[in-house]
Amino acid sequence: MGKRLRGVLVTIVFLNGVSLWGESENIFERNCVPCHQELPTSLGEMFKSYLLVYSSEKFVKAGIKHYLRHPFKSLSVMSDLFIDTYGIKKPTHLTPKELDEAIDIYWEKFKVFDKLK
Repeated sequence: MGKRLRGVLVTIVFLNGVSLWGESENIFERNCVPCHQELPTSLGEMFKSYLLVYSSEKFVKAGIKHYLRHPFKSLSVMSDLFIDTYGIKKPTHLTPKELDEAIDIYWEKFKVFDKLK
């Protein structure tokens, strides 16, 4: 096999790997995690704030969904200092189905109920 053909094959294999890697990330990892990495408060800490305010899975998910669609300071579970420093996010661009999926993944990742002994 010639060097040129080998180089083309290596490029194809590499690009396929990159493509598959991108598909392995779920909607939560693609759309939520990158922006939150820039903030000093982790997604886990924010989850705890939602639990303190809303208590149950049903109400936490509804609160997050409503806030992501209508991000107003009065609806945020974050402190005024946090909001004044980092601002309010823009309304989500995710479809209702995508938003539900991302919130479900967030819930499963950070819920504490199954982890308590």
